[in-house]
Amino acid sequence: MNCQIERLGMVEYGDGLRLQRVRVAARKAGMIPDTLLLLEHPHVYTLGRNAKKGNILLSTEQLAARGAQVFEIDRGGDVTYHGPGQLVGYPILDLTQHRRDIAWYMRSLEEVLIGVARDYGVEAGRLAGAPGAWVGNDKLAAMGVHISRWVTSHGFAFNVNTNLGFFDWIVPCGLRDKGVTSLEKLLGRRVEMGEVIERLVCHFGRVFELEMVEEVESRESKVEG
Repeated sequence: MNCQIERLGMVEYGDGLRLQRVRVAARKAGMIPDTLLLLEHPHVYTLGRNAKKGNILLSTEQLAARGAQVFEIDRGGDVTYHGPGQLVGYPILDLTQHRRDIAWYMRSLEEVLIGVARDYGVEAGRLAGAPGAWVGNDKLAAMGVHISRWVTSHGFAFNVNTNLGFFDWIVPCGLRDKGVTSLEKLLGRRVEMGEVIERLVCHFGRVFELEMVEEVESRESKVEG
């Protein structure tokens, strides 16, 4: 099976939500193959279905003054941060063509992220009860998904060159005794985002047994949906 890759660059969070809805509807209708959206967002905090607002430590107005928006969305999980230097992936997969097993899907996403980290000499792993890729007590990549009629949306956020200071204003994923990290922090140098994308695409195709195919449509038409 094929999986279409859409490399979108920097996308406002609201535009990313709208594009996901368009792609999910098209996947449910069988109009497009499995699709992987890859992008970055400007500074934004998102609250999942299970989020506690007390895990955002500043008011919406204070966050806005720091250049960050706040969105309440339908993915699983608590509060997290997205921003420049963080690779965000939104897989739009029809699990009826893979396995109708949410736990399997989450483990598979973790395997992709762990594989990318390993390519850089970073030994990431899993942490029981806390989805994502972890290096010790610090989260390198966060995950939160939504599944409707077995079609997936939302996904993962991998800290590449992320400004980790923005996590100081929340309790990331509601875990008060855990930290966050990035490839840049772990390696002591900036990491080329394009290279991380190539490695992630490779691991995604391997783990999900998909042929990864580049989308040739213009970025503007994709974001406008």
